[in-house]
Amino acid sequence: MLLGSACFGAQSNFDPGSNTWTLNNGSIRAIFQLTPSGNFLTERVEDLQSGDQWSAAPNRPASPFRLQAGSEVFDGSRQFLLYSQGAISIPPSGVRQSIVLEDVKGMALITVILEMYDNHPVLRYSLKYKNLTQAPTNITSINTVPWTFDDLGRRYTALRVNQWSVVSRPVDFQPLQSLLDVIGTGIEVYSGAAGQQCGWMALRDSDSRGLFAGWEFDGRTKTTVRQVGAANYVQFDSTILDLNHPVAVSGEFQSPNAFVGLFHGDWDEAGFRTQRFVEAVLAKPAPDASTFPYVSWDSWAFQDKIDEPTLKRNADIAAALGVQLFIVDLGWAKTIGDWHPDPAKFPNGLGVVSDYVHNLGMKFGLHFALAEADPNSPVLAANPDWAATDTAAYFGASPLCLSNQPAQDWLVEEGIRIIDEYGVDWILQDGQNMVKQCTKTTHTHDPNDSNYANAVNGINAVVSRIQAARPNVFWENCENGGNMMTFNMVKSYVTSITNDASGSLASRRAVFGATYPFPPRYAERYMPDTDGISPYATHSYRFGGPWVLMTQLASLGPDQLGFLADEIRNYKAQRTDISAAKIYHVLAPSANGTDAIQSYNAATDTAIAVVTRAASSAQSYVLKPRGLDPNRRYTVWFEIDPAIYSQIGAQIMTNGIRVPLPTPFSSEIVHFDPQ
Repeated sequence: MLLGSACFGAQSNFDPGSNTWTLNNGSIRAIFQLTPSGNFLTERVEDLQSGDQWSAAPNRPASPFRLQAGSEVFDGSRQFLLYSQGAISIPPSGVRQSIVLEDVKGMALITVILEMYDNHPVLRYSLKYKNLTQAPTNITSINTVPWTFDDLGRRYTALRVNQWSVVSRPVDFQPLQSLLDVIGTGIEVYSGAAGQQCGWMALRDSDSRGLFAGWEFDGRTKTTVRQVGAANYVQFDSTILDLNHPVAVSGEFQSPNAFVGLFHGDWDEAGFRTQRFVEAVLAKPAPDASTFPYVSWDSWAFQDKIDEPTLKRNADIAAALGVQLFIVDLGWAKTIGDWHPDPAKFPNGLGVVSDYVHNLGMKFGLHFALAEADPNSPVLAANPDWAATDTAAYFGASPLCLSNQPAQDWLVEEGIRIIDEYGVDWILQDGQNMVKQCTKTTHTHDPNDSNYANAVNGINAVVSRIQAARPNVFWENCENGGNMMTFNMVKSYVTSITNDASGSLASRRAVFGATYPFPPRYAERYMPDTDGISPYATHSYRFGGPWVLMTQLASLGPDQLGFLADEIRNYKAQRTDISAAKIYHVLAPSANGTDAIQSYNAATDTAIAVVTRAASSAQSYVLKPRGLDPNRRYTVWFEIDPAIYSQIGAQIMTNGIRVPLPTPFSSEIVHFDPQ
């Protein structure tokens, strides 16, 4: 007999005769078995649309979990008895299968949690460990991507994407393609706060059969994929670094969630399937879709040289331009960690500025470097032990240990007070490495478990507690730039900065790379004063998430303000089409080249492409858009060039459209609208 869930789409069926579980949502199917010998193993994961299968390697059986507690390892070689199992329906339109396994040695209960959602070829999963021994133990290792599959004798290419870094290294948000050798050399992703890459990886074989994986953890993680051709398997492994989490007698440990998904095609397809899953299941719901991503203004145009008259003067102009969100950046407080307005800059308090902004019809945002405090601030003067042992400094401030309970409680209270007293609608969370390293024995976390503790019980706990108390305030992720690009981050923040006010080219590079793993709204860009006001500059910020102006607006002339107002109107007209679209990475940005990125929104049957010429010598570019209906006729028009075309989709995609780029550092935005 098959026991299924009550869910109409995604469902899980259990066959008690063979102890086999089959999860199926019409897009993907995953099969697991507790074998007669007591081993819990993965059989296969199938793409039901393409027919692609990822099956267990015949000589390398694997389990969907691997965890070490003390000296005991729980994985596919361990023997278990079925303790209990059950499936429930979960939002949005999904099913959760829980399988509780009892270790035959009586040392642990292992709960395997598997989730599937309608219309997404993705399996989400996690693991729970319960300590059944008579002594406390420590979780020292957990594999969050524990997948091994038959390589079918094919070659494989992996895709990774760098994240932002304040130190010199390969290009920020650069997509990295690497062909796996067949002798087992690993391709590595170092992700998490202050890591090198985004917390995502995609793999594709020579027949375009593809798999992607993401892990929902903000701490530092090393993830590897390798192929061993002689043994015919390809294997993933993901390790939370420096894990040493204590578990009391009868206590439990819940692993971070992760997910694996299937695609058939190119990297854009891998990205699209990842993004749709993230938006549907993981991401913090955004503000009203008709008005978000926002056009914002940020006071970093003046760095920390801000005061009430300066902000009011710029607020007047910002509101007239159509700006929706007005953000007061670093410099408003007495000092970092003393979160009260500087009386010399704001003699009437910050609430006066907030009220002024609100009366102009804009939302009020505030910079909050919550994990930092100046050594001379009252909080550290009174509690010097609250500082973490992390050596990273942020504008001279010291790091706070957020998983130290007294520090966390104070910080949560401060966050709520700031929101209430200053009328805050938006938090720009900033700082240097949001997952602090701390080895102090005087704190409430284990000194050897800093990475996990300061992620889950630190920054995640602080943000979730403040958000639970003030749920109508939206948060933006910034770690001195886009340096915490993870799939746990998206659950707390409605957007994330990518490049940190580093200019037009860096902005386009950031959007190009970040929109492989992340939805476009998580590719926010800061437009600095140094960019000037021109089509090349503004077009570099027109594609992606919120567009943040860091411009001294009062210094602009009437023509510049008029042009900027037009660009803001154009951005608002296209943002929702891009947010829900599939992104096509046509041509990567370079200092001496031409680049192009395109969206296609199936619901509206519209496409938008931003084409930009940097220092290239080419005076035009033939754009061959993708995704259009080959049988549909489209009107093709430009925002600068007056030419208009009417062509069939197949003709446009095959022959392309010539985009004029008459001078170096020129640009064009191309629209494809159905007739």
